[in-house]
Amino acid sequence: MHFERVKFANSDGQLLAGRIDLPLSGEPLAYALYANCFTCHKDLRAVGRIAGTLAHHGIAMLRFDFTGLGDSEGDFSETNFSTSVEDFLHAAEFLKADYGAPELLIGHSLGGVISLAAASAIESVRAVVTLAAPVTPKHIERHIAADLATIEADGEAEVALAGRPFTIRQQLIDDIENARVDEAIAKLGRPLLVIHSPTDNVVGIENAAEILDLARHPKSFISLDGADHLITVDDDARYVAEVIASWANRYTSGDLAAHSQPDFVSEAPESVTVARIEDGFRTDIISNGFPLVADEPESVGGTNTGPTPYDYLLTSLGACTAMTLRMYADRKEWPLETVTVRLSHTKVHARDSAESESDTGYVDHVDREIELGGPLSSEQEQRLAEIADRCPVHKTLHGEVIVNSYLATSG
Repeated sequence: MHFERVKFANSDGQLLAGRIDLPLSGEPLAYALYANCFTCHKDLRAVGRIAGTLAHHGIAMLRFDFTGLGDSEGDFSETNFSTSVEDFLHAAEFLKADYGAPELLIGHSLGGVISLAAASAIESVRAVVTLAAPVTPKHIERHIAADLATIEADGEAEVALAGRPFTIRQQLIDDIENARVDEAIAKLGRPLLVIHSPTDNVVGIENAAEILDLARHPKSFISLDGADHLITVDDDARYVAEVIASWANRYTSGDLAAHSQPDFVSEAPESVTVARIEDGFRTDIISNGFPLVADEPESVGGTNTGPTPYDYLLTSLGACTAMTLRMYADRKEWPLETVTVRLSHTKVHARDSAESESDTGYVDHVDREIELGGPLSSEQEQRLAEIADRCPVHKTLHGEVIVNSYLATSG
């Protein structure tokens, strides 16, 4: 899988941030559009796992942040269910114009209700999938029940949702009260797959039963036994995507069953990194099960679709440095709040490098700036600066590294 960051405008001209995940090889066999849960963002781990698995089956999927959330512009407090449906329709228009018309809609939780409400307005849609979806957007009121009186009296209130503060205004309550998604479900006119966990303690399984009761055939149900509402377990998310791909093959224009992912993807075990290059410098990577891409700048013949190999080297050192300082501070119970590591790489002629004992060739220089956040004492800051040099990747770069290379045997 590789991906592209995209932006498109909502009804007010504000830019919404999205990401489209594409198959590693060949043209997509179908395009899907994904709607997140209430106040969720596009980069949730479960969404990534679903997108990656669908890409392996030839389905490209656009996920995006609704207005005022994640990386998108706008004020969340001014949004409601109707504006979210409008955002979703604009996403469908963008996908059709720039990539391919969406044939499959997938919605998680409130996103499922959005998908059901919007489906009839998207001509290209052939099938709809809901994940842990309530039967009505009024389900939102259950999560803010303690604040409803304040919202009615003052016109708004700051509420905590998933541990984060959001301003909810009366206009959102009025909007969901007037939404008639039950009629949209009855008139859906597309095949529907409802996936729900019987142990979901956020949106009860009875919602799935009500959606299925309203919908007409063809309709299907899959019980995601043991999963939580956000589908936080990777295996559950991958299973969801496998089910969707298998079910959707009956309805999409492309033959998903005939799609085969590159061998190096399916054969890449966890804790192993596999890199594969075909044309040009763009390199597809599977590292510990996570899809990545590397490339070179256009100035040297690349297509600039991913970080360079040296960028990944700096990424490794930066991440390891930050993690090492976090672990040390936590163990010492020091008030370290944030760690920001900025790195740059240059090659300096040996004779110009004070650290080099040679006067020929070039020496790699990495500049690492560490910014510590939190009420730390000067002694604590100094100690953390010393600890940075103890991060495992730093030690590897300064130690002796032996790389054993050999050609893989065929057969």
